[in-house]
Amino acid sequence: MLRYEFLFLLLSLAFVEFLVSGDAARIPRTTLDAAATKKCGYEACHAIDPKKLNIHMVSHTHDDVGWLKTVDQYYFGSRSTIQKAGVQYILDSVIKALLADPSRRFIYVETAFFWKWWLRQDDKVRNDVKMLVNEGRLEFIGGAWSMNDEACTHYHSLVDQFTWGFRRLNDTFGSCARPHIGWQIDPFGHSREQASLFAQMGFDGMLFGRIDYQDKSTRLNNQTMEFIWKSSPSLGKRANLFTTAMFNNYSPPPGFCFDVLCADEPMIDDPDSPDYNIDRKVELFLAYAQIQARAYKTNHIILTMGEDFHYQQAEMVFGNLDKLIRYTNKRNGSMVNVIYSTPSCYLKALNDLNLQWPTKSDDFFPYASDPHSFWTGYFSSRPTVKYLEREGNNLLQASKQLVALTNLKKYDKPLEHFREAMGVMQHHDAVTGTEKQLVADDYSRILSESMDHAEEIISKAIEKWSGIANSTATSFKIFTCLELNISSCSFSEQNDMFMVVVYNPLSRPVSTYVRVPVQGNSYVVRSLTDGVYPTAQIVPIPQTVQKIPGRKSNAINEVVFRALNIPPLGILTYAIAKKTQEQVVEQPQLVNFISNELYNISVETNGNLAVRWNKQNMRVVQSFHYYIGAEGNNEVFANRSSGAYIFRPKETSARNFAYSGSYKIYKGPVVEELQHKINEWISQVVRVYPEEEHVEFEWLVGPIPIKDKIGKEILTRYSSNLQTDKTFYTDSNGREMLKRVRNYRSTWNLDLKEPISGNYYPVTSKIALKDENKQLKLNVLVDRAQGGSSLQDGAVELMLHRRLLKDDAFGVAEALNETAFGEGLVVRGTHYLFGGKLKNTDEFVLKEKELALKLALHPWILGASVNLSNIENVCAVLKNFTSGLNKALPPNVHILTLEPWKDDTILLRLEHLFEVGEAQRLSQPVEIDIQNLFSMFSIESIKETTLGANQLLSENKPMQWKLETNDVIQDEEVSCKQAECSLPEVHDNIINILLKPMEIRTFILKVKRIPL
Repeated sequence: MLRYEFLFLLLSLAFVEFLVSGDAARIPRTTLDAAATKKCGYEACHAIDPKKLNIHMVSHTHDDVGWLKTVDQYYFGSRSTIQKAGVQYILDSVIKALLADPSRRFIYVETAFFWKWWLRQDDKVRNDVKMLVNEGRLEFIGGAWSMNDEACTHYHSLVDQFTWGFRRLNDTFGSCARPHIGWQIDPFGHSREQASLFAQMGFDGMLFGRIDYQDKSTRLNNQTMEFIWKSSPSLGKRANLFTTAMFNNYSPPPGFCFDVLCADEPMIDDPDSPDYNIDRKVELFLAYAQIQARAYKTNHIILTMGEDFHYQQAEMVFGNLDKLIRYTNKRNGSMVNVIYSTPSCYLKALNDLNLQWPTKSDDFFPYASDPHSFWTGYFSSRPTVKYLEREGNNLLQASKQLVALTNLKKYDKPLEHFREAMGVMQHHDAVTGTEKQLVADDYSRILSESMDHAEEIISKAIEKWSGIANSTATSFKIFTCLELNISSCSFSEQNDMFMVVVYNPLSRPVSTYVRVPVQGNSYVVRSLTDGVYPTAQIVPIPQTVQKIPGRKSNAINEVVFRALNIPPLGILTYAIAKKTQEQVVEQPQLVNFISNELYNISVETNGNLAVRWNKQNMRVVQSFHYYIGAEGNNEVFANRSSGAYIFRPKETSARNFAYSGSYKIYKGPVVEELQHKINEWISQVVRVYPEEEHVEFEWLVGPIPIKDKIGKEILTRYSSNLQTDKTFYTDSNGREMLKRVRNYRSTWNLDLKEPISGNYYPVTSKIALKDENKQLKLNVLVDRAQGGSSLQDGAVELMLHRRLLKDDAFGVAEALNETAFGEGLVVRGTHYLFGGKLKNTDEFVLKEKELALKLALHPWILGASVNLSNIENVCAVLKNFTSGLNKALPPNVHILTLEPWKDDTILLRLEHLFEVGEAQRLSQPVEIDIQNLFSMFSIESIKETTLGANQLLSENKPMQWKLETNDVIQDEEVSCKQAECSLPEVHDNIINILLKPMEIRTFILKVKRIPL
């Protein structure tokens, strides 16, 4: 998106100053090749000149998969009053322009849009496009379904959306459409895990646009805009990635925007015209090129010739670029070589120089575009969209697993649409919450429709697996329950007897507490698997939950019980029946604490919660606070408003709430819970379970009041007695943890004008504190992406909800003022608090991992109506229900992907959950035999691929780059000789897979089905 930045202003001033000084070099070059080569990829690059400055002009369009308009509005070009943008016209126009001149090149990125266009083309156009791809004139860069955000996204969904984009390209065009380069030109900050994933996909490098203005200034001055990103301490050299930070984000040089949406003068080469401008244009162009060249260390620079939704009239742009290239290169005495190029060709030219490059091992968060604009608000914007996206991934994985296990047919299309919906949600204006409200509503519509369709997929798969589909004695339909987060579920509320089906998408047995909303006061629970009656408890639903706007539920209570040892990739089923005789509703107990063996939790007089550990010297005070959002006219940096992108508090600290609430405590054999009301629009339920080692905080915020005309940003704070020395830790897209130090950046000397927002970081999965002296650790795990920090030693805070009344002027032109059902948006979410002594690091860290997994891929609650006449038949059928695995995997191994692939094959990913040095035993490499791992099929053959499943690992030959220490990045380990890469060994009915710490290995399995 076009968003103006401080550095751009500085560069423009420098550009003008440079021209005035008269120092602009005047330099030409050789002509372009007369005809395009018949080879794609690096072999299709135009010739470079080693004795000249090579200017790689990259023609591109940046097509947001939703932002100011919806996906369809952008594709079809409607709602032009919002933005003149129509992707179908861009692709139509670009193809014609490329066919007109074989020297031209163009890159395309968003597979979601390309696929929508491709389905509507006739055979002639399709053949033309295939020719352009095969000749390297049209190149796909990135290749994912959308250009994803890197702060709020979970690695699981990132891997999925790249895989699906790759598959569409690979199935359609073959190897010439295989992306080689990451192209993250618009996301608002860049994660280390993104670079790691690119390296594991076999990419040769990455180019990105946005970088902190201070960091960029430093890098421009010392020529370190290009470097080797050491993106995983655990994976080492295998995760190193060559990276280029772009000079001008992704825009054309000032004065050279030739698109119909631009106002710059075209290239006028009629010498008889009074508007003739070729000499002046060439001089300006060379001057700009020289400025950029001084900031980079080679005789190659890359100029992006495109912008948001450019090339709707492609010949207009290409015609001017043709002239710019021709007249610049033919200039007498020219020392430049201007060529149509691609990011791949640019990196190939750099790689051929065989130079040494500096390194970086942290990430690029937080990102600031000026001293008062830290793009840390979007870490928390639109929290309900963020939660829906996370739940969507949970349901998608369950759906894919069940289809793969049962070989369910006729559901390919709904599953494809679900994959694509989740791919759209990864876009850097979707899960981020930085879109217009109408677009956010459309994103929710797209994903919700797929989640609704998943109900049918899961129902049919379980029916087939269990045998109920073939049973004449009984039949029933399984329902999903998508509103459990507001204690609403129709099948449990409307039936006196119903069945609960709990599916476990994880690779090991899991126990979980099931809670379903009901209208009655007394219920009995029976396991249909073994006939056991687990202890059940009735707990009232808090009044604050019952009054959530839009909640259409008559449930007033919840039945809570523990589902014990749900099999991996399997189910447990329970019948729940209302007792004929109602019991008295449980009354709150006249105590002021809840507790279990580990914790004691009480309410202090000021409304804060005190959490005390019973067995060690550790305590936490949990409290709610709020920041007042800054409001200004956005005309100068110091008047920047807090908005969808920007977090900018008006004051130097958060405000406290006046406690006007109350609390109720309910204790029983299954759960002890504290229902805590802070005021009329903030409340929470805090729970401890006898079998769990964490404290559950279920918070409820909204509608945030704005009658006082003040925008507010709500946070919760966990203040401990740990000594942390300004240090805390956050995850990178749900995987490896990064160390954060308050008011510090390792790359440059930080001058911080916004000490609150400038210390906020994305928390996708977990934020943690450590007391090195006491060997104590505190973790807070989240159920969706949020912004978080440690602004005081021993404390972490997480932003829960934001309601603001001013736009921050970065393009959306709307305040982040979400409403629903005629009121301000209400949000409900969950934190897990877990901490203690690091006596046994394996045991402690394993529990951390399990909690994070259960929040990201929790057991999915399904249900069905049953009655006395068919309950025994259902029970008899389900007793034979098996797990998807014959054996549990080791605790440090997880099945990341199990899904139906092509030609009745199955795509399998296995991952090692632990980092190097994170634990003693569990951080070691682990070998497993997967031949007899799955209960529903045996493996006949296995092929290992790169992470994106679009190339055999043995065929991937990534570029080699040199560090400034003389180390070669990619060694023989990555070229994958069998012994060094530990390719799967298949012999004597054994398939051994070796997994090293943090490694993800991807396989395509040909299988033999076991009849159901």
